[in-house]
Amino acid sequence: MRLRAVISAVAVLAAVAAFAAPAKKQVSPASRRAAVAPVQTAHRRSPYVGAICADAATGRVLSTDNADVEAYPASVTKLMTLFLVLEDVHAGKYSLDSLAVATPDVNRCEASWIGIKAGESMTVRDLCLALMVESANDAAIVLAVHSAGSFDGFVSRMNARAAELGMSRTRYYNPNGLPPNSTKRYPWKSFNVSTAGDQLKLALALLKFPETLEFTSVKTCDLVKTANGYRTSVTRRVNEPLRKTELSSGESIVKSLCNHNNVMVKDKQKIFNPDGREAVDGLKTGYIDAGGSSVVITGTRSGKRAVAVVLGSSSSKERDENAARLITDALGALAW
Repeated sequence: MRLRAVISAVAVLAAVAAFAAPAKKQVSPASRRAAVAPVQTAHRRSPYVGAICADAATGRVLSTDNADVEAYPASVTKLMTLFLVLEDVHAGKYSLDSLAVATPDVNRCEASWIGIKAGESMTVRDLCLALMVESANDAAIVLAVHSAGSFDGFVSRMNARAAELGMSRTRYYNPNGLPPNSTKRYPWKSFNVSTAGDQLKLALALLKFPETLEFTSVKTCDLVKTANGYRTSVTRRVNEPLRKTELSSGESIVKSLCNHNNVMVKDKQKIFNPDGREAVDGLKTGYIDAGGSSVVITGTRSGKRAVAVVLGSSSSKERDENAARLITDALGALAW
């Protein structure tokens, strides 16, 4: 009798609780996916705005999809910055070991950056490493001013050189790919604009410089503070073991820089050749909210090199998956 009373009381309490508690809103799988779906715009789409893949030796296009549609390249812009610097070096204007001193123009940026301040110096070589590995926006500005004498002068040269390379749908407003805004720090009026096809033309030209792969194949390096500025120390390259940074008296490691090219760096995303060696050794990724994720990627197999470009993916996952597929298919076709 006592047990029956307890059971009845529990049942009453449960009924009251059920009546008082608000019903849980059921979320369908479709609406759950919609809630986390990436932003889609004219310059940021799924799986991408445009893509293209080619034989690096001949420029023969192996696959293409909307390669002439405009996108925002973001930090892929830095490939043009590197290209112009290497042109300067090969023309004898300065060397990779020349010191470049940061001017107040360096304030026109934000992360990713190395934190170099006006008056501090780095060699051109170290700045190029920071540019490719860390995607350092301040390094791009220091290199630009060192190359052309002024920020605006370098941007003018970027556009002139793009036209000479046949990059007819590319317009540059800065050397690092940062988006515009209304502050004095960002004086440019628009987004840098390009296409997958135009970026392929640039990559093919850039790969003619042997130094390019020295910079783009670096997975990690240390940023070292010196008495007058900074230097870098490479700690790992593609297909090479880890190295330890040796410090001189008074030097200290500020931070370790890691390449943003996931297909080259992350173990689960690496592409291996039949001989067990890693295939991908460059080039550059980019991301801004308005333009999504982009990459220009290159790799080799059996002595053959391919280049793939993916611009304006709605997510880095889609960018990496499509770039890996394109480069893998291309290397397979070229090495067949």
